[in-house]
Amino acid sequence: MSIATTRNPDLAVYAISVAGELTGVDPQMLRIYETRGLLMPARTPGGTRRYSERDLERIGRITMYLDAGLNLAGIERVLVLEAETDDLRDQVRDLGGRPRRRRRSPG
Repeated sequence: MSIATTRNPDLAVYAISVAGELTGVDPQMLRIYETRGLLMPARTPGGTRRYSERDLERIGRITMYLDAGLNLAGIERVLVLEAETDDLRDQVRDLGGRPRRRRRSPG
């Protein structure tokens, strides 16, 4: 088992410069994403931003959506809808069911 698989993906360990280097996103853009509510990095007691593996994955998704032509407002909406979908899936599983596949409309 590798070290990467044993880490907590929510553990905030990366400084903004490291997060920027790992994702290819300028730290100033990371600050903008935070201002827009797209990212919520942890903060040290001194106020320094710290990013987790899960934050880095989210930055990757934001970048993917930007490359696909969405603006930040559109990305915000997509991320909210993704979170709502995940919550609904969890609720269905908790009720002992499986989410049904959408039926295709005839014709």
